[in-house]
Amino acid sequence: MNQARLQPDRSTLVEIYRRMALVKMNDERFRAVIKSGKLAMTYYSPRGQEVIPSALSVHLTNDDYLCTIYRGIHDMLAKGVPSKLLWAELAGRETGTCKGKGGPMHVTHPASGIMVTTGIVGSSMPIANGLALAAQIRGEKRIAVATFGDGASNIGAFHEALNLASLWKLPVVFLCQNNRFAEHTPYATGTSIGRISDRGAAYGMPSIHVDGNDPVAMWQAAGEAVARAREGGGPTLIEAMTFRFHGHVFGDADGYMDPAEKASAIKNDPVPRYRSWLIEHAHASENELTGIERAIETEIDAAIEYALASPYPDVAELRRDVYAQEIEV
Repeated sequence: MNQARLQPDRSTLVEIYRRMALVKMNDERFRAVIKSGKLAMTYYSPRGQEVIPSALSVHLTNDDYLCTIYRGIHDMLAKGVPSKLLWAELAGRETGTCKGKGGPMHVTHPASGIMVTTGIVGSSMPIANGLALAAQIRGEKRIAVATFGDGASNIGAFHEALNLASLWKLPVVFLCQNNRFAEHTPYATGTSIGRISDRGAAYGMPSIHVDGNDPVAMWQAAGEAVARAREGGGPTLIEAMTFRFHGHVFGDADGYMDPAEKASAIKNDPVPRYRSWLIEHAHASENELTGIERAIETEIDAAIEYALASPYPDVAELRRDVYAQEIEV
């Protein structure tokens, strides 16, 4: 773990672990329930990337905005979307965050600050700019965060958003979760630059390259960027290095992944590694962490029961939330 001068306190270290475990355990259950045939849906596993949103979100409040992508279920859980509402939404039930009409690619939960989950690659960034601009105009202390993958840094919206955010000193954090693959394409095959964080210099933007699987280093990087945005210092680009354990979408054979590289990443799974580190350095006890995990297991059990017992949306929902006022023909 990173041993830089600024360190999170014990309660923060444990809270980061709780959020990491929440993401990991929900993912394991989602995959298990899909395999059992109880749910049929498109699913994007975040396994391997638990550290990044967990270490970020402890710096944020519910008032802070987060715009994520369709592979962002870990962002949603870490930011505070209730498990039962998330499960209901992904199950297509009317009790979900978007009444079952959004699904995994369009989860929205303003109460926890999740303003949009977008299926359009790269679009989280200009949307976050708009939210940040609104906060700036209103004189609020809230900030906006846009999360995206390494492939999205090659989209025009990335460059346009960074330029405008830097020009207007918007309170926004651009967080690239570099998991080494743009859908089915290895990083080196589709990106001409060695580090995405180097692109921030072109826009006069402070940039941070960090090990996204190191909770303390990630907490420090996120804290620096969040503080800068909240204090009026403008945007930051963070490139957090990580590795996704599964293919782009559940069922993807991931033949484009190097087997040795994947095996090495899984061997160094950040969740059990961080768990052991917490115990070894007396930040938490085995009993404390086991208690956290049992509570999460109970929460997930209740979420699954709630989702599967909830009704599907009525057919009338097809005509709601489409126009401000529908015109009868």
